[in-house]
Formats: sequence, C-alpha cells, structure tokens
Amino acid sequence: MSLTVLTACIYAESELEMKFEKDLLGLKNLNEEQILYVIDTARKMKMLIDSPNKKSPQLQGKTIITLFYENSTRTRMSFELATKYMSGNAANISASGSSVAKGETLIDTGKTLDMMGTDIIVMRHPCSGAADLLAKNVRASVINAGDGMNEHPTQALLDFYTILEHKGHIRDLKIAIVGDIKHSRVARSNVYGLTRLGAKVFLCAPKTLIPPDMEKTGAIITTNLKEALDGAEVVMGLRIQKERQNSGLLSSVREYHKFFGLNEQSLKMADKDAYIMHPGPVNRGVELASNVMDGPLSLINEQVKNGVAIRMALLYILTRRSI
Repeated sequence: MSLTVLTACIYAESELEMKFEKDLLGLKNLNEEQILYVIDTARKMKMLIDSPNKKSPQLQGKTIITLFYENSTRTRMSFELATKYMSGNAANISASGSSVAKGETLIDTGKTLDMMGTDIIVMRHPCSGAADLLAKNVRASVINAGDGMNEHPTQALLDFYTILEHKGHIRDLKIAIVGDIKHSRVARSNVYGLTRLGAKVFLCAPKTLIPPDMEKTGAIITTNLKEALDGAEVVMGLRIQKERQNSGLLSSVREYHKFFGLNEQSLKMADKDAYIMHPGPVNRGVELASNVMDGPLSLINEQVKNGVAIRMALLYILTRRSI
C-alpha cells in the first residue's frame, strides 16, 4: 500500500473519534466499540511501520511529551517512535533530570508543559491516580502510561491487538494470566478489557500476590496453576517485581518458578497451541523459561511492534478530537 493511499485510509472520518474523552486514563470505562476502534486504527498504522518509508503527516504540528517518573524502555520509546513516524514533535522528561527533582509538584509541571503548547502528555508515575490528577489540571490530553498499581491501558490494548492477530477473536477464549497480580497494573487493564471483549480470564499467583479487589473484576482467581492453565489458549506471564518485594511476599524467586513458572513441563497443561505473552521485561528463568520465551509460540516480540502501532493509533485519535 502506498503512503498516499495509507494516509487517506487513516484519515477516513469516524464518529467514534468524537466519542473518546480528552484523555486515556484506563480501560475500566472504555467500551467494546472504543477498544475495537483503537485496534482497527492500529492495524492501519502497522502498515506504516512495515513500510520502507516510516513517515506520514498525521501529527504534523503536534507536540507529544513523555513525562516519566519511573524507568521505562519499551513504553517510552514506542511513544517517541510513534510520534516521529507521524511527523510530530517528541520530547522526553524524566523526573531525575527535571525540576521535579527540585521539588516542583506534578500539577505545576503539567501547567508548565501546557503553557509550552503541548498537545499530549504521556505519563508514567509510581502513584495510583496520578494520571487522573494531571488530566484534571491541564488542557493537554493525558495518556496514562502506568500509574502505580492501578492501570496500564496501552499495554493491555497492544495485548488485545496481538491476540486478535493470531487467534482472530477474543470472545470465549480462555486466557490465563500468571504472576505478580498484586502489583500489576497490566493485569488490571487486561482484565477490564478482556472480560469486556468476552474472554474467560483466569488470574493465578501465590495467595500473597493476589489482592482481594481482583475478585470483583469478573476474572476467576486461583492459586492452582493447573486450574489456570488447563485448556488455556493464551498464557500471559507477569514480571515478578523484585523492586516491590520488600515485605516478604515471596520466599524466593526459585521457589516461585518451581510452582508457578511457565516452562515446557507446566505448559503441557495448556492447549497444545497456546500462545505465550509477557509485557516485559522478562526475568528469564523466573516467570518464563528461556526456551519458552524464545519458542515458536511466543508472541513477545510481536507485542513490542504492536505497541508502536497502538500508540500511533491513540496519538492520532486523541489529536483528531481537537480538529
């Protein structure tokens, strides 16, 4: 597909664009129609990523700033590349190298960026609710790139896109999510969206890593890996967040892998063609065995590419709202 045809395809009018809020703070309140529209837009954007000339004009004249109070590689870089592929102006601010380190508040930082003509602020923050607080105090659109233990909506959207590419549907699929559920904003966003799209979601972890509120999400909670994996068509590992394990919730990562690790032996309990996913980064030999991570049914690298496409789609949709 030529760049001219692709551009015309992406620019096709849709009333759905106007049904999005100013900000993307989570998936809890996003409906099925909106989720599928983002994915459909991402499909078009992926054509650009796969083309030899990765440049289109959709964000020309728009400024996107990534404001990260926590470390990130995949999420931050994918937003920056998404912006540049669509001819937007991209800038990155890390808390350690900004006025935040001097005591500036989140709201003051946001208002400063607002006054500089920023169109979208993409923020990651260690506190749940930080993205919502920022969004209420700035004119710019805010995309939540992960807030505390609350949500990580763009990761979940790229997961849905990846599943749809390989399975063709999500409704009625059994999807097992195994790992540190307690600290995982990825798990929350995935459960909100997957259940809305009709999947049967199992969450599996040691009892100490399952928060009580997850029982209200519509997912099936279990500490039994066999129950979670039995017949599962998609298996998603979650990173054991060693930086948050300061209260003795796990005896050791070796013991975790013994009882909850995803390896050739444990995955025999899943569907024989079960796809393997992980939001990254992966602790090899802890959540996933290396031969599983690098195996033919692993979609981890495809998730990374789809992450750029999803973020391109969201930047496009949110900037189109103001046209």
